Amino acid sequence: PRGVLAHSTHVRGTGVMDNGEERPRIEVILASQIPPETCAKINLGYMDPDSIDQEDFKNRESEGILFVEKAGEILHRVKQRL
Repeated sequence: PRGVLAHSTHVRGTGVMDNGEERPRIEVILASQIPPETCAKINLGYMDPDSIDQEDFKNRESEGILFVEKAGEILHRVKQRL
């Protein structure tokens, strides 16, 4: 889990402080064999990987949903729009 936490920190980037609580710039949800309780402890969302139809997430960038094939193998950074 510490490796997951470190990786998620890089993916999520800098958040903002709101009334003394950090709010991340994006929500990270893992589809993983890591138990949901462990994901919650490190402030990550959880989805059961066996319940996911990947086609439901493809080509939805206009909705703010980015699907990346083999995302665990490649890190991406989206250019910030000014």
